Amino acid sequence: MPSRAAQAGPGGFSYYDQVCLPENEKDLHWAHAGRCYRSQVVIRMNGRTGSRRRTEAYLLTLDDAGTWSPAALPDGTVSDGKVETYARCVEAICGPADTFFTSVFSAQGKRQLSTYRNGEIKALLADLLGQEDIRALGQKAGETARQLKAALAALRAEGAVFDAERQRLEDDARRWHGADERVKAAHASQQAAHEELEAARTHEASLMALQEQAKAIESRRAQLVEELAGARAEGDRTLQDLRTQDREATEQLARLDGRVAQRVAQARAQRERLEARIRSLHRVLADGGAVARAGRRLPLATEVVRRREDRVLALRDAVQDLARRRDAVAGLGQRLASLEREAGQAALQAEDLSRRLALSNRVPCSGMPMQGLCTLLSDAREAAALAPSAQQRIRQLAAERDSLRLELQALQEVVSLNVGAPQSLSRAECQSRRALARQTAYAALAARGAEMLQARAGLVEAEDELAALPPAPDSSAGAGIAIDTDSEAAERQQIIASRMRVAERVALLEAQTQAAIQRLQTAIDALPSPPDAAGLAHARAQVERWHGVLDEAERLHLAAVRDAQALAALSAQMEEHGRRRDAAAARTARVEQELANWLLFARCMGNDGLIALAIDDAGPTLSGLVNDLLLACYGPRFTVAIETLQETAKGEQREGFDIRVYDAESGEDKSVTAMSGGERVWINECLVRAVALYLAQNTGRRYDTLFSDETDGPLDPERKRMFMAMKRRVLELGGYAREFFVSQTPELTGMADALIDLEAMSVEGCST
Repeated sequence: MPSRAAQAGPGGFSYYDQVCLPENEKDLHWAHAGRCYRSQVVIRMNGRTGSRRRTEAYLLTLDDAGTWSPAALPDGTVSDGKVETYARCVEAICGPADTFFTSVFSAQGKRQLSTYRNGEIKALLADLLGQEDIRALGQKAGETARQLKAALAALRAEGAVFDAERQRLEDDARRWHGADERVKAAHASQQAAHEELEAARTHEASLMALQEQAKAIESRRAQLVEELAGARAEGDRTLQDLRTQDREATEQLARLDGRVAQRVAQARAQRERLEARIRSLHRVLADGGAVARAGRRLPLATEVVRRREDRVLALRDAVQDLARRRDAVAGLGQRLASLEREAGQAALQAEDLSRRLALSNRVPCSGMPMQGLCTLLSDAREAAALAPSAQQRIRQLAAERDSLRLELQALQEVVSLNVGAPQSLSRAECQSRRALARQTAYAALAARGAEMLQARAGLVEAEDELAALPPAPDSSAGAGIAIDTDSEAAERQQIIASRMRVAERVALLEAQTQAAIQRLQTAIDALPSPPDAAGLAHARAQVERWHGVLDEAERLHLAAVRDAQALAALSAQMEEHGRRRDAAAARTARVEQELANWLLFARCMGNDGLIALAIDDAGPTLSGLVNDLLLACYGPRFTVAIETLQETAKGEQREGFDIRVYDAESGEDKSVTAMSGGERVWINECLVRAVALYLAQNTGRRYDTLFSDETDGPLDPERKRMFMAMKRRVLELGGYAREFFVSQTPELTGMADALIDLEAMSVEGCST
């Protein structure tokens, strides 16, 4: 059904989701223009998962001999199973699919004409008016325009290449501009460099001749310089030996000073050590009185410590006894409280028994035959039996309470007598700690008695050693001066004499060496000066430099010549490139002109050109058919007009499509899209059938049968009957033989000439 397809034609719907067999067929037998046809669609699902799918469509025609054969068109197209050839064959027989399904075969859910866009409705009306040739020309013109656009794009790309090449050539031309002048300048530079090179070579040759003459003088100069170097080396060696001897003597003197300083330092350290020991022993002996006093007081302090500790032990026993008695007081208090609660409960129980016993005198049934059944009287008798034991329990609890109170009072008196025991224990412990500290201090001091004896003996020994040391040097003479021994003084005098002899020999050697050097230097200075080696090197450097300058000038001259030649070739190339670019520009301009012409021609042949004019011409006829149908079935209320030009917000006219409806009752003129659902059904069905009538009357494309499916849904019963009248009017005006329509409305089915009951046919088929 077209309402379930994406587009008209066999390719607008997929059957793959509707089938499950490897090969499925769908056959339809139909007739048109006196011939019978058979449409056969084959759906193949190959592969295990149906991944290889293929659809084949065949159109067969029945010949006079009763044989089915593939349909063939005059242009040679044969239905060979391809969906494309099948669609072409069906379109050649029944017309375009869009027109057929819009005017003849009105399926359920089909779009209303009022919802068609401008291009869609104009394509439909173009086919309706027989403008296929014009549309074909427009399509060909459009295809030509597309090809011209592609060619124009290629030509413009070629033009861009030409422009880039032209830019490159111009850049090269600018780079080589002035090549002839550079050739002349390079030639002049080459001549100047050649002249400078010849002058540098001449100057170098003269300097080399002077150098040959000065070789003998330089030989004598080298000999004198060698003698001068030998004299300096000999003097330096001898001077180095003497300085080595002086350095050794200096080192011997330093070692002697070191031994003296070490001896003095050792004596000073020994003296300081003994003095420090003596001071330490004096400090130890200073505590002698305290040590003796501690020895005398130690026995008394020990006795005090013992007595303090005995006092602490006695108080600790008293504190523990106090804690036990306090626990006993707490236990008796808890027991007394428990007895008081138990006595209270016993008193309450006795009171309750007394109350129940008193009921025996007030019960009405007392002394009557039914007293054995009275619950209250039985309860009173039970209370009379329990009352003596309750009173006995109260007296027993009272006696126990009095005994506990006496015992508790006695314990509390004992506790109150010993309540200060913890504080006494704290004071006793503090006194014991102080006594123990004094005893410990006295013991430590008394233990130093042997140390005092050793200190006295050590003090005598240290004083004897200090007296045996040599006297210390006088501090007023300086801290770094020490007194030498006899051997040290003799060694010092010997070293000083050796250094003096070395100093005398050094002075004599320096005077002799300086005299020899002065004599040789005078002889060297008397020789003539050698030629300037730097001048010769500079001359050679100038020759090399001018060689390089000449090579560079020759290279520049050669490059300038090549640039001049390239510039000449580039000029010719630019002339050829200009001719080619002008030819390409001419071709581009011609294609642009042709493209504009073909675009204009395609628009003229399109929906907004001649087809729009044809639609404007056919609009009144089509509107007249619609209005005739509306008048025949609905009365003169609605009048339809078709507009192909619409006014924009700027007041300009542009191509469009709109169906305007004039309502005679309200006097309003509005678009069909603004009408109610039922009114749109009326207008749409009249438009559809008017298109069918126009096809039958003006194009010669006739159909014997019309089809519609449930298009009366929004109409009320009265409008449905009027709707049926419109259908009969269409059959009358168009000369149709019949119309098949599907309806769920009893009013319409009752007005039909014949009824096809599919349910009854299904039941009948099942019964057979």
